[in-house]
Amino acid sequence: MQALPFLSAPLLLTRLLAAPLQGARRLPTRASSLILRSTVVELAVLAGHLLLYPTGISQERPVPGLVPGPVPGPAAHPAAGPLDEHPDEYPAPGARQPAPGAPSLLPTEGRAHPPVLLLHGFIDNRSVFLLLRRSLHRHGWRHVEALNYSPLTCDLRKAAELLSRHVEEVCARTGHRRVDIVGHSLGGLIARYYVQRLGGDARVRVVVTLGTPHSGTRVAPLMSAHPIVRQMRPDSEVIAELSRPAPNCRTQFVAFWSEEDQVMVPATTARIDHPDLLAHNVHVAGVGHLALPVNGTVAAGIREALTSAETAEGAADVISVA
Repeated sequence: MQALPFLSAPLLLTRLLAAPLQGARRLPTRASSLILRSTVVELAVLAGHLLLYPTGISQERPVPGLVPGPVPGPAAHPAAGPLDEHPDEYPAPGARQPAPGAPSLLPTEGRAHPPVLLLHGFIDNRSVFLLLRRSLHRHGWRHVEALNYSPLTCDLRKAAELLSRHVEEVCARTGHRRVDIVGHSLGGLIARYYVQRLGGDARVRVVVTLGTPHSGTRVAPLMSAHPIVRQMRPDSEVIAELSRPAPNCRTQFVAFWSEEDQVMVPATTARIDHPDLLAHNVHVAGVGHLALPVNGTVAAGIREALTSAETAEGAADVISVA
């Protein structure tokens, strides 16, 4: 596992060096300077991430002192409708309860931001979010967790099912009925598949994607032997599934994209263009693919997007009560 970033580093390094140099010769001086500067930053981020990668190999552990226990779901409330009609009304079925003798874990909904789940990209792990999670903690986000999925995973759909189980566990553990997800690259595509194709919009309030190939990317054809890389190609079945209608999807999407992202080919594939999705595309200048999760401006944009969603949700609650 630990050697995987070093296996992909030469290919990424070649891409980072070759593409900007080719593009810079065809662009005005200001634009070419921006590309070269972002490439230097990308190389620095790559070097730092290779050093940090071993610290994120192990999976994060949930809060100790909890054991599975039955919790009344919608079926225990005859007056209530199905869960998918009122996703914010009841705790998740199968929620956990404090173990005997352990301190009780009180729900924090209404007293804290919704939990934020961080989902890394291809051949990566949770260490890529070190700076982003610090930023969120520093600005008042109490529940920030990262989920590792195995680089040996051969189907994006399986990773989306793993995400589904993790979301339910986090909701049960924290008392929150919905979560927010930030996904980098492939992680954003996994989150979108969960929301759009597996009913995750009942549990996910906002999905923020960073350099995610929403329409597929043509980069790294030599790595297409890996099934998940093939699923990120523009002509894949997964991309075709995500282009299908998604009526009444309740999740909001915010997609950060950059013209200097050398992994997204074309760069605009990191935008979300779907008639049924509530999507806002945010263009960031001079930020490469690897720098998106560590860039301060992007982190501020993520915090703003999550806060705006809470404000809008609060206003809707006031209107419905009135």
